[in-house]
Amino acid sequence: MFFQNEYTYYIIGGLQAICIFHAYRNGKFERYIWMLLFLPVIGSIIYLYQEVWGNRRVSAPKVDVASVFNPGVKLKRLEEEVRFTDTFANRIRLADAYLEAGQTDKAVDIYNASLTGAFAENEHVLAQLIIAYYKQQRYAEVTPIAKKLYKTPQFPRSQAHITYAMALEQLGQLDAAETEFKAMKGRYSYFEQRYQYGLFLIRQDRIENAEQIFTDMLDEQPHLSAMEKKASKEWFVKAKAELKNIYQ
Repeated sequence: MFFQNEYTYYIIGGLQAICIFHAYRNGKFERYIWMLLFLPVIGSIIYLYQEVWGNRRVSAPKVDVASVFNPGVKLKRLEEEVRFTDTFANRIRLADAYLEAGQTDKAVDIYNASLTGAFAENEHVLAQLIIAYYKQQRYAEVTPIAKKLYKTPQFPRSQAHITYAMALEQLGQLDAAETEFKAMKGRYSYFEQRYQYGLFLIRQDRIENAEQIFTDMLDEQPHLSAMEKKASKEWFVKAKAELKNIYQ
């Protein structure tokens, strides 16, 4: 049998590693990491279908992972898992689900309670706390956490870094916020970061600078691969909308 072959485990592990690396390189790490870690076979298939094969021009329906489970049912299942097997991984999966569902207070409680012992400096939990504290408007508490993560490999392209820059803006540290936005600015990449930088410039009444950022993004779009275009489609659409507002 195929699954009884010892080499199968190496194949599955290799496929899982490839998908995780691909997700990290394309800014999809936080969205897919738990699915790839805990459902290596099914998760890798779904990831490949949505992020690789789905970019080919075939008439196949797109799988919406978020709609596979009813959010309420998913939360209840994760709560039951924690109740019966109270491990760090299970608690964080539940906290992540709470954060995604908008139950930020519950997520923060779990994150903070989980930062003990060997997990006291867990990078994923700290990054999620940055996002959660921002949602709670606890901007001053974002800064010390961001400093802990600042030199980690994942931070520069992460949602936590974008959130840190926006928190600095809320704290009135505009020069520091702009420095962070500029650190996330690069050609043919960082499209979400650049879009958020453009919004920051609009809020500072620097309309011409914002217009240039959105224009550059759209000028780069035709030169990307199909996969890259799909991964950043949301930000191209939003950049185009902002340009329309500027021209009006």
